[in-house]
Amino acid sequence: MTLWFLVFLSVLQGVTELFPVSSLGHTLLVPGLMGMHIDKHAPQLLPFLVALHLGTAFALLWYFRRRWIELIGGWFTSLGGRRNEHGHMMWALIIGTIPTGIVGLLLEKRLEAIFHDLRIVAAALMVNGVLLWFGDRLQRTRATRTPESLTFKQAFLVGLAQIGALVPGFSRSGLTMIAGVGAGLTAEKAAEFSFLLGTPIIFAAGVLELPKLFHAPGQLGDALLGGVLTGIAAYLSIRFLMHYFEGRGRLASFGVYCVIAGALCLGWFMLHPQPV
Repeated sequence: MTLWFLVFLSVLQGVTELFPVSSLGHTLLVPGLMGMHIDKHAPQLLPFLVALHLGTAFALLWYFRRRWIELIGGWFTSLGGRRNEHGHMMWALIIGTIPTGIVGLLLEKRLEAIFHDLRIVAAALMVNGVLLWFGDRLQRTRATRTPESLTFKQAFLVGLAQIGALVPGFSRSGLTMIAGVGAGLTAEKAAEFSFLLGTPIIFAAGVLELPKLFHAPGQLGDALLGGVLTGIAAYLSIRFLMHYFEGRGRLASFGVYCVIAGALCLGWFMLHPQPV
């Protein structure tokens, strides 16, 4: 892997993991459009991907560090029988994490094998864009709740939406933002809840594969550099998105991008052979 390609993939992962545009979809489509070949069986690839996930997770943990301290403190307080909004929200996040954790362990490999056709990925990206537009319409009529007031059922349904992101082209953050908006959150609060909800999943994805980093000691340098670059890109992405939605930014803007980008990619891969 060349240095340029390493930097490119790291930054791409850091940005698209949190923007509602599908990180996995972009990781497949963009190199394909540029004629770059990613060897899925290369020994250095898995340690590199593990480091990218950890970089994103640490960026999320650092940005929301005060929020996590409040939530964890409230959770321990709730264990003592004292109900509080932070403890309630922490339980909601735990409940929302369960669906993806179970389904991801059972089906992720099968779904990756099925959706390897870049034309399908491009079409899924277009559908993702339509869903974001729909979520934007919902946000205008249902923005009344705070994340602390979500019921456990609503938190479970928001978490359930993450399962769709196992299909390349669908965005985890995008689907959970849409579900959050559908539950009555503003776009800003839906984004915050989405990022908090995604942190354990992204962190776990890295930690579970962490031992494999040390099975390829010669690749630790590349993996470390990739993780740092991804972490920086992810942190800047979080800051941008939170300010964007605080300023009444719209999900529909990302929806338009996904539809146009997906249509262009679909047209390209219909007319050109896919990279082998």
